Amino acid sequence: MTNQHRGAFACALPSPVVGEGRPKRHATPLATLVFAILFLIPTALTAHAAMTIQEVKSEKGITAWLVEDHTVPIITIQFAFDGGATQDPAGQEGLANLMTGLFAEGAGDLDSDAFQVKLEDTGVEMSFEAQRDGIYGSMRMLSEQQDAALDLLRLAVNRPRFDQAPIDRTRAQVLTGIIANERDPEAIAKRKWLRAIYGAHPYSRPDEGTKESLAAITPADLRAFHEAIFARDGLHVAVVGDIDAKTLGRKLDQLFGDLPQKQTLAPVADVDPKLGQQVAVDYDLPQTSLKLAFPGVKRSAPDFYAAVLLNQILGNSAFTSRLWDEVREKRGLAYGAYSRLVDHQHSNVLVVKTATRSDCAAETLKLVREVVKEMADEGPTEAELEASKKYVIGAYAILNLGSSRSMAATLVDLQLDKLGIDYIQRRAALINQVTLDEVKAAARKLLSTEPAIMVVGPPLGGKG
Repeated sequence: MTNQHRGAFACALPSPVVGEGRPKRHATPLATLVFAILFLIPTALTAHAAMTIQEVKSEKGITAWLVEDHTVPIITIQFAFDGGATQDPAGQEGLANLMTGLFAEGAGDLDSDAFQVKLEDTGVEMSFEAQRDGIYGSMRMLSEQQDAALDLLRLAVNRPRFDQAPIDRTRAQVLTGIIANERDPEAIAKRKWLRAIYGAHPYSRPDEGTKESLAAITPADLRAFHEAIFARDGLHVAVVGDIDAKTLGRKLDQLFGDLPQKQTLAPVADVDPKLGQQVAVDYDLPQTSLKLAFPGVKRSAPDFYAAVLLNQILGNSAFTSRLWDEVREKRGLAYGAYSRLVDHQHSNVLVVKTATRSDCAAETLKLVREVVKEMADEGPTEAELEASKKYVIGAYAILNLGSSRSMAATLVDLQLDKLGIDYIQRRAALINQVTLDEVKAAARKLLSTEPAIMVVGPPLGGKG
């Protein structure tokens, strides 16, 4: 970094902003971004245009979306079961998270060591993850190893062992993280934020659990939770790679055909985040993190695409958004400022985040609120809207269809959102038909509300 650049970022500290639920947003050089746009978008769009999604239904009624690709000998399978950490019973928070950490720790007749040796010998990547509204699983394998690999997945899905020793080991690993987070300001702030905006709703609970709740979980609890969640009526499957529809139909029955037909899920209510409040997490830190929450929009709402384009213009674009331009480029208050729509099954919110040197926090928050107010009052320009449409349409191919892994994950998400197997072909038209007046209306609707604001660092106005 040159001296000239240091002067331009007088209030920014050298730590990239971390997105909520996303990996770190790296400060990619502009030249690299331009390169990506020039070379990757046409490549991805070509692959996108050639992609055909088949619906495969097995004899036992298991449905999957398949994209055949025989150019490389690799198969990727992604699946999700409805329900997730929100299904953790009261007092057993962390149950879903602990369960997903145990699927590679033995299944069927194979104990933990034997199962992991088999995984290694087969050369597969298998993972499970508990999110708030679902349990996700995936496997990536060489097509020549598909029989052995999918048999391991079948065992993990249908007959996890939940032996005491792996439970104790995995529980200890989770506890280590919980204890470490007890002194981490960002972790403390996250817990306080969730309690403040979601109250007693399951979304406010820590997905990893607590020391007390983890201690209360038994093997019988894990088996009961698995039986309630892993059932066919809550299953969504996508497969990409070197496998044909007929073969996949047989494999689907082998993988999932013996699961119970019906899930047993506890009802989860919709919740409106509690806005119009300030949450202070006081720490003597050199950097202050700022988070603002505004109303969001449901995925099925008529103004969803207007909200997506609004968010793109406000803060989702890494280098051209209004927040980026005002906070970073013009005033050098932070290395990044962004917004994004958070879409949960039972709640939606638009979040704005940034971080700055603590003695600049009050100035930065004031500026962010001015940018938001201007957008709420006047909306975007026609030029901003057109640029936003081009990016949102073009970037989808790179971000969502650029690899077999991302493609399979996207197909599962489309099923969860009930968007239809032809959604990818319809998506560009849905975005292009959004008018400037509709985006202005979305701006007034989402950004005119007094937000919830969280400040992590010294009290505003402090010297930091």
